[in-house]
Amino acid sequence: MSAAERCRIRQTKSRPILDALEPWLRGKLGLISQKSKLAEAIRYALVRWEGLTRFVDDGRIEIDTNVVERTIRPLALTRKNALFAGSDRGGEHWAVIASLIETCRLCGVDPQVYLTDVLSRIVTGHLNTQIDDLLPWAYATPPDLRAVA
Repeated sequence: MSAAERCRIRQTKSRPILDALEPWLRGKLGLISQKSKLAEAIRYALVRWEGLTRFVDDGRIEIDTNVVERTIRPLALTRKNALFAGSDRGGEHWAVIASLIETCRLCGVDPQVYLTDVLSRIVTGHLNTQIDDLLPWAYATPPDLRAVA
């Protein structure tokens, strides 16, 4: 749907729910212990109410963060897995490899093909003076050629 259409639907369906939810939350907050986890959660939502409800007035805004969360999940998993690198030096090596892999992805380069080629070149005596040739963006296909290929 267009942003305008999404906004119109949100105004008719979501706006009434949110308009009723805010006073209900404020009322419940007065009835429960202020030290409880529930009170903490309600205060968290109320403090961020403007950001929470912004999607109703702007159809360009996604209703949830699922797209972003799916995008960063591999990074979070990599960071979590790096905890088991075995040593500080192992963690540093893990960080280098993870950075190379993510840079490949950003450049549209297959990380496995890239790493296989780079390691092969290093083993066969690639010159240190030509290190720039081994960086991920040197393997990227120019956008105009990618469309033809």
